[in-house]
Amino acid sequence: MSSPPSSGRPPRRAASVRAASYDESLVDNALEAYLGNSPSRRIRRLRRLSPEERQRETETEALIALSLGFPIDELLPAEEAVLAAPDAAAPNDYIVVRNHILASWRADPRVPLPRARVLETVAATYDHLVAAAHGFLTREGHVNFGVSPAFPASPPPDAPEGPAASVLVIGAGLAGLAAARQLLRFGLRVLVLEGRARPGGRVYTARLGDGQAAVELGGSVITGIHANPLGVLARQLGIPLHKVRDRCPLYYPDGRTVGTRLDRVIDLVFNTLLDHATKLREALKEAAEGISLGEGIERLRRLYSVAKTEEEREVLDWHLANLEFSNAGCLSELSLAHWDQDDQFEMGGDHCFLAGGNSRLVHALCDGVPVLYEKTVKRIEHGVDGVSVTVEGGQVFQADMALCTVPLGVLKSGSIQFEPELPQRKLGAIQRLGFGLLNKVAMVFPSVFWDEDIDTFGCLNKDSSKRGEFFLFYSYHTVSGGPVLIALVAGEAALDFEKVDPVVTLHRVLAILRGIYGPKGVTVPDPIQSACTRWGSDPFCCGSYSHIRVGSSGTDYDILAESVSDDHLFFAGEATNRAYPATMHGALLSGLREAARIFRASQSRVNSDPKKYALQRSPRPTDGILEDLFAEPDLEFGRFSFVSSSMTPDDPQSLGLLRITLWKDLLLGPVGDQKDQEPAAEKAANQEAFHLYATIFRQQADQLQLAGDDDQARLGLLCKDLCVKLMGYDNTCDVGNSLILSIVSTQKARKRLQSAKKFRS
Repeated sequence: MSSPPSSGRPPRRAASVRAASYDESLVDNALEAYLGNSPSRRIRRLRRLSPEERQRETETEALIALSLGFPIDELLPAEEAVLAAPDAAAPNDYIVVRNHILASWRADPRVPLPRARVLETVAATYDHLVAAAHGFLTREGHVNFGVSPAFPASPPPDAPEGPAASVLVIGAGLAGLAAARQLLRFGLRVLVLEGRARPGGRVYTARLGDGQAAVELGGSVITGIHANPLGVLARQLGIPLHKVRDRCPLYYPDGRTVGTRLDRVIDLVFNTLLDHATKLREALKEAAEGISLGEGIERLRRLYSVAKTEEEREVLDWHLANLEFSNAGCLSELSLAHWDQDDQFEMGGDHCFLAGGNSRLVHALCDGVPVLYEKTVKRIEHGVDGVSVTVEGGQVFQADMALCTVPLGVLKSGSIQFEPELPQRKLGAIQRLGFGLLNKVAMVFPSVFWDEDIDTFGCLNKDSSKRGEFFLFYSYHTVSGGPVLIALVAGEAALDFEKVDPVVTLHRVLAILRGIYGPKGVTVPDPIQSACTRWGSDPFCCGSYSHIRVGSSGTDYDILAESVSDDHLFFAGEATNRAYPATMHGALLSGLREAARIFRASQSRVNSDPKKYALQRSPRPTDGILEDLFAEPDLEFGRFSFVSSSMTPDDPQSLGLLRITLWKDLLLGPVGDQKDQEPAAEKAANQEAFHLYATIFRQQADQLQLAGDDDQARLGLLCKDLCVKLMGYDNTCDVGNSLILSIVSTQKARKRLQSAKKFRS
């Protein structure tokens, strides 16, 4: 049967394997086989290694470094700058040390790998190389990053105090959050501006079926688990991964299964056509720059006279739709010369689903990061004196530097005005690169009626122009918490999809499913709930992900990643990552890359003018602001009060601040509302009362309110089940200052809106 697709390139046929959940501990076990399972054991073992064993270990560590994108026997260009001239000229010892550090941390990324521990395992002769390699790898985000409790979004306790530059991060997707979190660890002052009312950007896990099922409406599959930073985050959080199983049966619209022989023959034809397309561009050389991949494949198909029958053409069309899905673009737009330029960097290993949805990674990245939601950026002024960002409504934010992580589609739309205008070199790259579309129909059913032993199945289409319409179905019942099917729409069909009423769309999908399963005697029920995406119409992305269009090349990804205004305005996102475009891990890696660049730029500026940057790292709100904040709470029940940072306080995804009133004996006080007490009693109670705070979503606040009238039970639900950390006044002001200021701004805006309505009435 056909191999499942990915958001990279469609893979060659994989050998059949037994269906099983991917077990990340297998990697741990393999690494421990040569590292040992504790630091002390490793130290003892290194000291006893024979020359042959040491050589084998060095080779193994080199392979791990290679999987992480490092060359086995040479330096990265950025590494040369951190080495003294003699070491850079003869870098073999440094490379061995660097590979050793990479392998050591990947053995257990849940805890930091301090330089002192590395020094214990390396001969003293190489202490200077350890210092250079460890510093470089930490700064560049190759080690000691992530979301475990050991890596909070704040500087380590032993970090030296000093002046810090300020950074505005535009966009709370994977790139923006990864960069912000890393910059906070570096000690910079950071604020994230997000136009949506939620984090994640194009990674969006919706809760359907009464909130029971986690449904991926955006980025969904972790493509290649080996060396993938998303796999590191999953390991740190202890989240299980499910291997996307290889078997993917194809069905005709009438329910017949595509025969094994025909499936294998056309699979071979498809891959052979791609191989010949590679040879064609090599023969054409520069002439290939103006030819699309679709045109090249069709010429080759006719030349070799393959896929001539109707059935053969339908199966080939399915593979071509799969290719369009992988690139979020029509084959008629993809560049024959460069469409697969990133293949050499593709991460190995299984493709996986994350149990419970990718939003678990997003929310972990958000923890401790100050984000202001519903701040749609309209204008970015940049220059040698810093940056000024204006959001919708006229509010202005200023900082020393800014990181723009908006999708390529937003840059193409021109909805953000840059002053001065971006360099022509960058504008050209924005125009040349393609930004395509992939849409989904997600359905939660009463029960699983399809084959539970598969994760994907495909459906053919007689109309070549509609080959991408519901051509592939993903089954998420193993990881979503409910019977979930997602139908994909790619290529030209994805463009037409957004013009059709969602009700009509759902009926079409159900007709296809009933055509497949009806002849098998299986009843396809109506879904409990469904959702249709419209990524092309979404003003915060204007599409799905990037590809190399005719006339473009991989160089345009590099140009898009270049900073402007003498390193005051930086850019990140999947479309700035030449090695891993169109992937979730590509976005995250670009954020870590830019965090390192911004940190280097900030260090240069702070060292040149320390007085200018000698500002308090976390400006605290004025005294008494929390009392004013809760004067008119959005939600109040028992001893709990909640205020939202959103203009629509009922939005379940809106972030806010919860206040809990306790007494000094840590009991929840007398039964009944404080407001019912006599003034004298109320005053006495207030003198004995104190408040604890927590940042939670409105949805969680609603859960607490519906949990009953017992405030002690509510407190247990909050701390034990929801795992929310409570804070005192000082910590709340320090950690949540950006959220507090956002709530203040929102409350003022609501009052202005109410005054305007009263005036008009």
